[in-house]
Parts: sequence; structure tokens; C-alpha cells
Amino acid sequence: MRNGKMTNRYAMITVDTEALPKRAAEDHVNRLMWGRHANGTAGIGEMCSVGDEFGIKQVFFVDQCGSYAYLDETREVVRWLDAAGQDVQLHTHPEYLPDSFWAEHGLENRPSYMNQYADDGRAEFVIRHFGGLIEQVTGKPLLSHRAGSFRWNASTIRALKAAGIALSFNNSMCAVHAGQCGFSQPTNLPFSWSNGVIEIPMTEKKILPKVGKPEWWARLTYPESSYFRFRPWWGKLLLDTLSGSPGFAVFLLHSWSLLHWDEQGHAMYKDDERLEGYRKLLARLSKDYDVITSADFLDLHARGRIKLSPSVDLALAELNAVAGLGG
Repeated sequence: MRNGKMTNRYAMITVDTEALPKRAAEDHVNRLMWGRHANGTAGIGEMCSVGDEFGIKQVFFVDQCGSYAYLDETREVVRWLDAAGQDVQLHTHPEYLPDSFWAEHGLENRPSYMNQYADDGRAEFVIRHFGGLIEQVTGKPLLSHRAGSFRWNASTIRALKAAGIALSFNNSMCAVHAGQCGFSQPTNLPFSWSNGVIEIPMTEKKILPKVGKPEWWARLTYPESSYFRFRPWWGKLLLDTLSGSPGFAVFLLHSWSLLHWDEQGHAMYKDDERLEGYRKLLARLSKDYDVITSADFLDLHARGRIKLSPSVDLALAELNAVAGLGG
């Protein structure tokens, strides 16, 4: 709500909170989630502090698969975020789970990636198991899920329905073109799958191809993409997207988005430049948009403030479906 009036323009800031093995040499949760380094700190705590300056809560999709060896530390991350009033939801990178995890639960260690799952039961197990770890800490039912690297298929969406998770944040044309999923609906507007799960697509822009090159897509991220700048991002660029509407947008960040990378590809603290840039972004965003959480979305939808695009047949996202990329 801005100046006492509903804007009918909504944004969601989503933060994939993860500590994947190759992104740090050691002390992964401290370095990649909390952003703590010898010469400075720029991680989830700083993101929350900046958000609080503008009354903004972010959606933190927490992965405990890629940091399975640090479960106690990731539980503390979940506990802290929840106590700070943030929206804590589920992120899954099961491809990083050790073989011992699968053996402990009597399951094969393959296939690794969720987009390769042909078994709804396997997807449901991953979502229920790691969702349950978050719910044990927060005492709240999960509302949303995003698969690691947007690797998902129809089994993922059916598993969300079975687990009672209302919102999927998996639809991404970038992921289709990267071979990380087989299908996505080319839209930036929320819609429902045919099984009733609501999809909140990643906000993306189609980049027109050069001669002899295929089309591709850019995401609305922070730090910003050179192909998807937001000064002001809600103007012409979003009007040029396939959906043709600037009224709803989803930003993608990671817990390490305020950091930089060293020559080994490990996260490092350099300075506060990206932190200050994030502050400027939220200052602009808060003037023109209501920045909402998963619970806010469901409430606004229930009250008719956010309407869904027509339902999409989940069969299009089956593992072996042959899906065109659309125009």
C-alpha cells in the first residue's frame, strides 16, 4: 500500500539461500549464507536490515541439501530469518546430497537432478523431508518452493500438491533454454497448473536474436543484468516482455549476491558497493510497488486483488513431453 491506496502493482524479492560446495573452500554457511569474511560481512543479515529500512520482507528460499553436512548451521539460519519476520520457504538442490543420505532412506542415489525425476514419490520425499526440517524450526506450514537451478518437471508440481504447498516459483524460460527444465510457460504473470498449484513465474525478458542465433531470455536479478536493467526497470523494458505488463515482478537474488568471486570461483567480501546498490533499488521499488510475501500473495489472490492467468495443463511439463518454446 502506498500513500493510503493499494497500488495493484506487486513485486516479490526472492533470495535463494544456499551454501553449495564449490562456492567456498570451507565454512560454507558462514561465508555463503551469512556472508561473513575476514574483511567484512555482506549476506542475509545485511539484506534483512536494508529491507527493514523500507518495510520490506524478502522471500528466503532455504536449501539444506547442498549444505547437508552443516544442518545445525542451516537450522540456525532458518530460525534467525523466521525470528526476523522474513518469509522462509523451501529450496532444494538434492543433486548435492551424499550417497549416505539416500542409503539411509532406502533410496537409489540416482537420478540426481529433480528435472530428471520420473517418480512422483521421489520428488515428494525430497520436498516433504526438507520442507519438514524448515517447518520443525518455524512451526509454520510451508507455502512456497523453488527447485535448485529451476530444475523441475511435472513430478515436482504434483509433489507440491501432495505436500500441501500452494505456490511454485519454478517457471523459467531461461531454464528451458539452459536445458534445466523441459517446459515453462512464456509469461511473467501468475497462473495455476491444472492440478491447482499456483505458479509464480520468474520475471524474464526475451532477447531478440542476432542473425543466425537463437532467441534467449534474461532474468530480473540483483546485481542487475546488462540485458535487464531497472533504471527504471518497471518502464519500457517490462512493457517489452511477452506478458506485456509491468504490474507483477519477481526478483532473483542469492544469499551471496552482495559478494564477489575470487580467482578460484569462491565467494569473497570486497566492499559495500553491492549492499548500497541494493539499498538504492529497494528505495526506488518501495515508492512504486507493494513488495509482498508468499502469505501476502495468497491473501491478495483470495481477495481478488491478484488474478491468475488461465490454467496450464501440467501434462506439458512431463519428463518425456515434447514441448515447443513458443514465440
